[in-house]
Amino acid sequence: MVEKVSVVTLGCEKNLVDSEIMSGLVHQRGFKLVEKPEDATVVIVNTCGFIDAAKEESVNTILNLAELKETARLKALIVSGCLTQRYKKELMDEMPEIDGIVGTGDFFRINDIIDEALRGAKPVYVGNPVFNYEEAMPRILSTARHTAFVKIAEGCDNACTFCSIPIMRGKFRSRSIESILAEVDNLAKQGVKEVSLIAQDSTNYGTDLYEGFRLPELLNRVSEVPGIEWVRLHYAYPGFFTDELIETIAANPKVCDYIDMPLQHSEDAILKRMRRPGRQRDVRELVGKIRSRIPDVALRTSMIVGFPGETEEEFERLCEFVREIKFDRLGVFTYSQEEDTPANRLPNQVPDEVKQFRANTLMEIQREVAKENAAKYVGRTMDVLVERYDGRSDVYIGRSQYDAPEVDGEVFITNCPVEIGQMSKVRITHAYEYDLSGEGIA
Repeated sequence: MVEKVSVVTLGCEKNLVDSEIMSGLVHQRGFKLVEKPEDATVVIVNTCGFIDAAKEESVNTILNLAELKETARLKALIVSGCLTQRYKKELMDEMPEIDGIVGTGDFFRINDIIDEALRGAKPVYVGNPVFNYEEAMPRILSTARHTAFVKIAEGCDNACTFCSIPIMRGKFRSRSIESILAEVDNLAKQGVKEVSLIAQDSTNYGTDLYEGFRLPELLNRVSEVPGIEWVRLHYAYPGFFTDELIETIAANPKVCDYIDMPLQHSEDAILKRMRRPGRQRDVRELVGKIRSRIPDVALRTSMIVGFPGETEEEFERLCEFVREIKFDRLGVFTYSQEEDTPANRLPNQVPDEVKQFRANTLMEIQREVAKENAAKYVGRTMDVLVERYDGRSDVYIGRSQYDAPEVDGEVFITNCPVEIGQMSKVRITHAYEYDLSGEGIA
């Protein structure tokens, strides 16, 4: 009997890419991929271990899926990803429901893991995370057929005091330009029109393989791949955001006027304790330079509230900073006290209830900012990548270049038939907090 395999992905887009490669390897091996875990004889859970909430979600998901051994056809439950890389012994010792474990640098061996788990061997493949996938590896997209994420590098060398990514993903290591271009070309031939370039630190791309920063060259060369219409940049580390990169985004019409640049905080004392590059003055100068050269840019960032020692006055200044800078998109995280990180040992840890209150407060401020920002699009005509049709409301739904998949707003299109997976001109007539609506232009 052919085994049926379901892959469940938790966490970030980098995990998603790993899951898509594991799906490709499983399919290549001759196993049958199924969407619903209830239909599977083998389930792979690709976990996240970045913060406490993600760990809790991962553990609960594992336990819930393990019940399928009693209620469905499940024979083997395989756990992969960041949680296994960090806690392999604890997981195997404390969760007998798990039949096999594979780390972030060994997932290319997923078929061996499945074979051994089905024989009852309880395999554990967790080595040093030094692996980089290449374009030759099979990959089955789980996103819509017109958009895909492409990892341009793995790991991180920045050693922020709050972050466990280097522990789980290893040192920073770029893929070659040739490998990335070959993968993008293959995706374009499958119908992908938008590629989102991702890495833990994308602006540092190429410094370990070549001489100097090579992200500007990579953006230009990816944009030249036939069939690609949008190139989107994620996770740009502010310390390495060069003038050449700004000019590249400004000058290349296929590179989206969209920058995802996690800043984490505004206050110098906290940035120093976080071991983040530069200070608020540098951030303000960089944001001003970006907006001066790319006036239409959409800036996404993330902030951490409740970092050890954050005072009420520092939090209030962070709120004022967000009101003043008016980021187009902003995510807020409460500080998670991660073992084996320097910040875990810092004094003056902030109580959980205070962290949550501050997160809620900052998001309320951002909602008002987002509402104000959205209004500037009314009356404009823009390109929209159409993603789906809602029959109940009789509207097509898509995204502009200012909105990344899954995390940002959408555009609702009326009064004109458009084609899913294609670009359409849309005249914006209404703006909401994060979403826009308008009429398609034939």
